Amino acid sequence: MSEQARNFLEWLSGAPLRVICVLVGVWVARAIGNRAITRAVGRLATADLKRGPGTTKRQAERARTTGSVLSSILNAAIWIIGIGMILGEFGFNLGPVIASAGVIGVAIGLGAQTLVRDVISGIFMLIEDQYGVGDKIKVLAVEGIVEKVGLRITTVRDADGTLWYVRNGEILLLGNGSQN
Repeated sequence: MSEQARNFLEWLSGAPLRVICVLVGVWVARAIGNRAITRAVGRLATADLKRGPGTTKRQAERARTTGSVLSSILNAAIWIIGIGMILGEFGFNLGPVIASAGVIGVAIGLGAQTLVRDVISGIFMLIEDQYGVGDKIKVLAVEGIVEKVGLRITTVRDADGTLWYVRNGEILLLGNGSQN
C-alpha cells in the first residue's frame, strides 16, 4: 500500500469515522426514542383513564398531541447533543460554551422573548387541554381542524385546504368546537 493511501486511511479512521459514528448514533437514538414515544402514546390513547361520554376520543387526541410535543423535544435534545459531539471532534473547545450557558440563557430570555412566550404558552395550552390534534377550533381569523400541535406553533387547516401556522404566544382568544 502506498504512503498516500496509508495516510488517507489513517485520516479517515480518525475524526471522519467518529463523526459518522455520532451521526449513526443520533439516527438510532431518534428512531428508538420516537418508537418508544409512539408506543407509549398508543397505549395511553387506548387506556380508559377517565370515564364518561366522549372522553376516550378526547383522551386519544390529547395523547397524540402530547406525543408530537415529546417527539419534538426528543429530536431537539438529541440533535443538540449530536452537534456538540461533532463540534468536539473538529477541535472546538466546548467547555467555555457549556460554562457560559447561564449567560446565553439570559441573553435568549431577553433577546428572544417571543420565542420564550410561544413555548411557555404551548406548555400551558397542553397542561390545560385547551385543544388537541383533530379539534375544530377558531383562533384569530382562522377556523379549521388542528393538524399538529407543537410547543411553539400550532398548524390548522381551514375549510379551503389552506394550512395555517399560528404561534402559540399569539393566541389570546380561542374557540374549540370539539370540546363539550
